[in-house]
Amino acid sequence: MSVPAAYLGMILIWSTTPLAIKWSAGGPGFLTGVTARMVIGLMLCVILIKLLRIPMHWRKEHKRIYAISGVSIYGAMISVYFGAQFISSGLVSVVYGLTPIIMGLMAAYWLPGARLTFNHLIGAMLGIAGLGMIFADDLHMDKAALLGVGMVLVSVTVHCMSSVLIKRINVTAHPLTMITGGLLLAVPMFLATWLLSPESLDGGMPVTAVASILYLGAFGTVVGWALYYYVLVRVSAATVALVTLVTPVMALAIGKAFNGEVVSVHALAGTGIILSGLALHQWGDVLGGMVRRAANRG
Repeated sequence: MSVPAAYLGMILIWSTTPLAIKWSAGGPGFLTGVTARMVIGLMLCVILIKLLRIPMHWRKEHKRIYAISGVSIYGAMISVYFGAQFISSGLVSVVYGLTPIIMGLMAAYWLPGARLTFNHLIGAMLGIAGLGMIFADDLHMDKAALLGVGMVLVSVTVHCMSSVLIKRINVTAHPLTMITGGLLLAVPMFLATWLLSPESLDGGMPVTAVASILYLGAFGTVVGWALYYYVLVRVSAATVALVTLVTPVMALAIGKAFNGEVVSVHALAGTGIILSGLALHQWGDVLGGMVRRAANRG
């Protein structure tokens, strides 16, 4: 597969995932949707590992990675599925677009050699300001929206924390084994949570919910992350980071086109501020260096 094709596939999957999450919860409930997705994802991962003959490693450091990954998958997915009930799919993607900023802040604290620059801090503040702008209309009247964004932020935080902790362990492992090891721990927790919940399959499931669960299990959980790791080792980190600027805009458009989601002026303005903060966070140092060199030449 060519890198551009993989890159485009990753953008399309990540842009459609938030809407698929909302649709998958349209049956018995969000717990049914996320649990079914993870079970399907685990089955596909096991099949692929067998077919591709990829060995699972069970040394102490690998077990730690699987444990961190499993807890992260459970915590992050439960939170984002719950929160997605109360806000639009496009805004779920916008909030998740804060991932590089939050991860950068955590990396500066936990990872040796990582540091925060002035541009990183300004980018983080712009991200927070943009988030406040998005929910300016809801701060005084819509508690559900506040709960929704809060839970998605919890999901982002858990995801970022696990990524930094795994980076600290610094062990090389095949991406598919990392996903599989994490799902082996996470799926029993999802099943236990679902069995203890009042959700039931007695009433059946809409076709859109079933299709969304199958799509998320196959593409959102397995193909999307496989493409991410495929691209990550072949292009620069800055190029990969462009995805966080593209997917929120596409997700907003997809939610409006296919789910009738209304995008307010505040949401558009806040999205613009967040994307500006992301751009400054990712490329501020490079742009600053270009400006200084141009000034020196002048």
